[in-house]
Amino acid sequence: MVDSARTDRRGAETATSMSGTDADTESGFDSGSESRSGAESALAIDGLSKRFESGDATVVAVDDVSLTVDRGAVVGLLGPNGAGKTSLIKCALGIVVPDAGTIRVLGTNVTDGRRAAYADVDAMLEGARNDYWRLTVRENLRYFATIHGVDPDSVAGRHTQLLERFDLAEKADTPVRALSRGMKQKVSLASALAGGAALVFLDEPTLGLDVESSRTLRHELRRLAREEGLTVVLSSHDMGVIEEICDRVVMMADGRIVADDTVSTLLAEAGRNTVRVTSSDIDETVVAALRRQFTVQAAEIKATTHRSHVEVGAAGDALYELMDTLREAGVTVEEIETVQPSLEEVFVDLTGMGSTSSGDTGQRQERSP
Repeated sequence: MVDSARTDRRGAETATSMSGTDADTESGFDSGSESRSGAESALAIDGLSKRFESGDATVVAVDDVSLTVDRGAVVGLLGPNGAGKTSLIKCALGIVVPDAGTIRVLGTNVTDGRRAAYADVDAMLEGARNDYWRLTVRENLRYFATIHGVDPDSVAGRHTQLLERFDLAEKADTPVRALSRGMKQKVSLASALAGGAALVFLDEPTLGLDVESSRTLRHELRRLAREEGLTVVLSSHDMGVIEEICDRVVMMADGRIVADDTVSTLLAEAGRNTVRVTSSDIDETVVAALRRQFTVQAAEIKATTHRSHVEVGAAGDALYELMDTLREAGVTVEEIETVQPSLEEVFVDLTGMGSTSSGDTGQRQERSP
């Protein structure tokens, strides 16, 4: 069972319990509490830790994490199984109580004013029933606007726009339970945006969406961030979504942050030490000689086209040494270029894990005394 708190702007908190049968019965990151512009950040987390007891062991889910999210930013949270990202999101939403650390949401410390802190916050959690399946699509949007303290009639135009943008207009008066999985996912997204929240957490929002719907989601999130100042914290294993819409990316592994930067910077930093050399003179003997002196990351020998290439880790003085080695081996370099890795390759390298499947169970353990 997942408890999803949707809170109202007047300060009255409404907790919706979502069961496995039916909901009717159920910019960027930086350290410190202020953004780089000096304005109060949308989310500020300082020294957050969370552990769970598991038999004789203690599972470390979040380990002394500190970060902030600027207002109006769209930021991505990446991590393999057990990285701690889902636990971090649930702590930030007040669903899970951390063991240590502080959380400020839209300028309010959650321990001082929980209701006020979450009044302008909404979320769509992966694996949870985020809507009332017996209600129609439009009724869900009106309901979640209402519990945010918003007169649904006053945002009827917004709801119409959301229905149209997510291709839900023709299903507006259809009960959610009668929709396909992908359509239900779009209703959940629209409901999270129905009340005009200033900060939304989206956990695997593209799960179950087709290519066109995923593209629509990306466009809509960027538009809302640009035109309405919406702040989005987005956890996803869809690298295309992260790369296209996020201002900044935070990667987690074993409960800690292992990378925190823009996508372009992460890609540039990962690729600057690797070069691809192309030449018709490269053969197995040359590759073997290079392996004795350098880190050869990839090699492709093409005897028919005589356009073989090899990727070598070499930067600074090592690059000059590489060129000397190739010259001594009788290789005439026809082309040399810096290798640009994919975001997925950077993710695997920085987290030290090849799995990009969803879920978050916690992996690092400490024996209980």
